Amino acid sequence: MARRPTLEFWYEFASTYSYLAAMRIEALAEAAGVAVRWRPFLLGPIFAAQGWTSSPFNLYPAKGRNMWRDLEREAARLGLPPVRRPDPFPQNSLAATRVAVAGADQDWLIPFSKAVYAAEFAEGRSIAEPAAVVAILDGLGLDGTLTLKGASAEANKTRLRVAGEEARSRGIYGAPTFLTDDGELFWGNDRLEQALAWAAGERPGDLR
Repeated sequence: MARRPTLEFWYEFASTYSYLAAMRIEALAEAAGVAVRWRPFLLGPIFAAQGWTSSPFNLYPAKGRNMWRDLEREAARLGLPPVRRPDPFPQNSLAATRVAVAGADQDWLIPFSKAVYAAEFAEGRSIAEPAAVVAILDGLGLDGTLTLKGASAEANKTRLRVAGEEARSRGIYGAPTFLTDDGELFWGNDRLEQALAWAAGERPGDLR
């Protein structure tokens, strides 16, 4: 049997549009015959390298106002719960991202990632404190304290830094970002369908 094409899904837990993508990518990928590799990473260092001290949605208030309204519209369109803004925004996603990186090869990675997003943007809860991450893990039937302890080990911290370096080296500048097997980069939740089509072998026009 031929190997299914793969789409890498690079996501940041503080990212509103990564939330939307995370909640819909599985069904769309299955329909397209594409496998998805979930790639959690931290966007903060990439923003800092550009001279940004916060999310561009905070740095540019008009952009931020429109983003929140757009998020509300898209959540309603997708049948997701009404959006609740966490305070502060963006959330410090370090602890949650460490856990996700530690769970990269575990079957709980996707349920955990979606649970973090739901807590943050559907319930308006903080995900910044280690106790909040432990509670999410416990809610999935895992030993949250033990899992977070393992995620805080130096070896896993190194894996997270390497993931960030890989993201920069591959031209990633925002989240969500989708990368196909041939290295084609698509940025933004609104490009998910196009990314899946490209991964599946479809090419618009004369592009190769």
